[in-house]
Amino acid sequence: MDYKPDKNIIAKRIAQFFSNGDVVNLGIGLPTLVGNYVPDNVDITLQSENGFLGLGPAPEAGEEIPFLENAGGMPVTMLSGGCYFDSVTSFGIIRGGHVDYTVLGVLQVDQKGNLANYKVPGKMVPGMGGAMDLTVGARTVICAGTHFDKSGASKLLKDCTLPITAVNQVDYLVTDVAVFKIADGKFHMLEVFEPYTAEFVIENTEADVVKDESFKVVKV
Repeated sequence: MDYKPDKNIIAKRIAQFFSNGDVVNLGIGLPTLVGNYVPDNVDITLQSENGFLGLGPAPEAGEEIPFLENAGGMPVTMLSGGCYFDSVTSFGIIRGGHVDYTVLGVLQVDQKGNLANYKVPGKMVPGMGGAMDLTVGARTVICAGTHFDKSGASKLLKDCTLPITAVNQVDYLVTDVAVFKIADGKFHMLEVFEPYTAEFVIENTEADVVKDESFKVVKV
């Protein structure tokens, strides 16, 4: 079966996790796409660790507001009632357990719930940003990433080989192939996305994957 990476499938499925009133942090890169797919009848508050609550959609070209940027340096808008504040307050919100969900990009995730998402040895990086705090402070940690890396290897491992961002903190992983819950030292496959199959996932994943009791095949 041919594999074609599709980040929008990941973002669309993650957007279905949220409920009215949730405070959600979207990491830089792929996670920012999630905001495009939140259902119209679901009212959430988007938080950015550089000091925002109530982020709106990206501005139209030419309508950017100078210095109004999210943690990834991308231009943003503010919704009515939104506010901004200093980093001390922002990380007080995160560390205080007031963020319901954080969505973070991944380089690797292992079956112990460990996350590697900030550094590839030998390459320049600015640092891990707020991910260390978010993984510990947010009530639910959802990781988002394509199922395979550029070399064709699965990002789901028995043990991460890259530097660890957080230990035993990942709750869910959504790839462009399937949805997983990490528990009991395994990836529990909750859903697989058509046209892929459970057999395809298991055969092409290094980590231990089991079909959850609630497993189903879905079309996203």
